[in-house]
Amino acid sequence: MKYTFIITLMLLSLSPLFSQRTIEKTLEKLNKESIPYITAADLKNQDSLVILDTRELKEYNVSHLKNAIWVGYDHFDINNIHVQNKSQKIVVYCSIGVRSENIGEKLVASGYSNVQNLYGGIFKWMEEDLPIYDAEENRTDKVHVFSKYWGKLLTKGTKIIN
Repeated sequence: MKYTFIITLMLLSLSPLFSQRTIEKTLEKLNKESIPYITAADLKNQDSLVILDTRELKEYNVSHLKNAIWVGYDHFDINNIHVQNKSQKIVVYCSIGVRSENIGEKLVASGYSNVQNLYGGIFKWMEEDLPIYDAEENRTDKVHVFSKYWGKLLTKGTKIIN
């Protein structure tokens, strides 16, 4: 899974059109929509749900959604998910929604029945001027963009690459 993602990223970076891509077009190309989307507007008004951040720890530490639980991507382990009620609403997210779809599929395969993928991920969340928090739970405008190529899709906030 990790290598498929890296190969996809490399192919996109070679495309001269990638710099003109939008989140919408990128999701259309890379996602199967196997996990239903939830929009940032719909998510911001919801309670009683579990939010899982499927990015890498360094990305999560730069910023994340309030109350998000870090689960990672490369070393994701379904055994570390401690949601007792498998019908509990779970929202997964990453930078734009590609990695989170993959993790969402693993959750569904493990019996979780109410999983949604945040459309556009933390990038869309920022685009809609919704709050994000750093490792100390302080509001921030910094977003780890994974790479300079993915960073082209972030239109607001301070881009962090490291």
